[in-house]
Amino acid sequence: MSNEISSKQSKEQLKKLKQQVKQQQYQNKVDKLTPKPPLLKNICWAFVVGGLICTLGQFITDYFAGIGLSKKDASNYATVVLVFLGAFFTGLGVYDELGKRAGAGSVVPITGFANSIVAPAMEFKREGYVFGVGAKMFVIAGPVLVYGMVTAFIVGGIYWIRQ
Repeated sequence: MSNEISSKQSKEQLKKLKQQVKQQQYQNKVDKLTPKPPLLKNICWAFVVGGLICTLGQFITDYFAGIGLSKKDASNYATVVLVFLGAFFTGLGVYDELGKRAGAGSVVPITGFANSIVAPAMEFKREGYVFGVGAKMFVIAGPVLVYGMVTAFIVGGIYWIRQ
């Protein structure tokens, strides 16, 4: 009886081992056939595009400062303009094409935030304005906003208590 149990356990272990070997062989084949991304090219695109977006933001800030706004107000207006441009170009489909080429370079600046809100809304537009656009608008950016607000509330509460 103990030989039968031992034999069954051995067969099960052998079966698991064969399955693990097959999985490893499959994984090796997938790794071999998967094309490798051009890392240096992607890094350069991200650097250039992110830098150009930030440079545009600086030009906009300088413009608002040049027409007489304070540095703080000029920065606030530049942020609004950049968010608008990100949303506008997402609506036209331009920002998504830029994101395919530039990767993180287009996501990191403030325009990426606008893209993360508008893109899901545009995708679900055909479902209507309430259940499509309204419901899906914050699919990606929603958790970021919620955790940001909760963290701000906690930090503000700690700051208020310490005073």
